[in-house]
Amino acid sequence: MSRPKLLSEQEINELLKEVPFWNKENNTIVREIVASNFAAAIGIVNSIAIEAEVLDHHPDILIYGWNKIRITLSTHSEGGLTELDFKLAKKIDNLKF
Repeated sequence: MSRPKLLSEQEINELLKEVPFWNKENNTIVREIVASNFAAAIGIVNSIAIEAEVLDHHPDILIYGWNKIRITLSTHSEGGLTELDFKLAKKIDNLKF
């Protein structure tokens, strides 16, 4: 599968408007989620993993505390953000948790 091209700053800023839970940090977009408990946090991670596998695009996921999740998206092969990152961000935002 060919990877999409890096986005310009203007393109990134436009796409960020479509994913209000995400913030740009350097060459990534990041979302923090607070789950109701540890088991719920693991369930959220598992749901994200399924969406990531379907897209063949895998985020960095950190579980910290007992119920907090930090998701970081970037296209590692391209060294920054592509449309694929925003596509996965939207899929994550559409999960029911």
